[in-house]
Amino acid sequence: MRKNKKTQNFVSERTLKVSETIYRIVALTSVLTLAILLTATVLNLPAVGQISNPDNNEVSERYIEKGIEETGAVNFVAGMILDYRAFDTFGESNVLFVATICVTVMLRISGKKKRKEEKKDASVSAEASKSEDELSDRFYEPSRDTILQKMSAIIFPIIMVFGIYVVLNGHLSPGGGFSGGAVLGAGFILYLNAFGFEKTERFMNAGTVKWITFSALMVYCLAKSYSFFTGANHLDSHIPLGTPGAILSSGLILILNICVGMVVACTMYSFYALVRRGRI
Repeated sequence: MRKNKKTQNFVSERTLKVSETIYRIVALTSVLTLAILLTATVLNLPAVGQISNPDNNEVSERYIEKGIEETGAVNFVAGMILDYRAFDTFGESNVLFVATICVTVMLRISGKKKRKEEKKDASVSAEASKSEDELSDRFYEPSRDTILQKMSAIIFPIIMVFGIYVVLNGHLSPGGGFSGGAVLGAGFILYLNAFGFEKTERFMNAGTVKWITFSALMVYCLAKSYSFFTGANHLDSHIPLGTPGAILSSGLILILNICVGMVVACTMYSFYALVRRGRI
């Protein structure tokens, strides 16, 4: 029996070493192959500014000449990314959602582990039973910083109003869901730094982030699926574009900007909260 165990251990160690060697060889080969292909592609790119370049085609001309007429958006960029290329933007929004899920899986504190710790500390006094999360939160980001709280109470509403303005005016001026969502996310992070997790989680917690992100992506998906279906079949979508320059114009672009803004804001806050304390 002892000989068999020694033989099995030797075989398993040898198999492990062989598999590690094969893995390193395959990884190195893949990286070198990819590097060679990318280098060859870059070296064969046409010179910048040539009229014969693939990017100098009728697409950009169509965006500029027919953009307002076909999308109703005064901001050509918003019309391009949320109408002509709305499918790409939907993919980018899903990338943010998937990234949030990955960070959550890697960093979120186990609920069962936390409940066990709370049961063990149930007999301890209120002061002694403060969790390590709360103590570290007070140490690194003091929740009793009067100057920070007073200034945040003034600045936070301004940041949120400005972020909403940037989102809602994305089809009229530079801005939109991505930039406006970043402003809103920064506002939530400021509030968290000033008042701590206890107050912030009253309106921005894991459940809130989950449902806002899910709802925004679903609305985006359903809205553009209908638009793609009608467009591919040359049917009238019956979605009015409105008067270019008016706040209620550009068809679905205003709604899609709101959806993207909510996803970006939740993603920014989730990343910070998860890295900061291990849970939203």
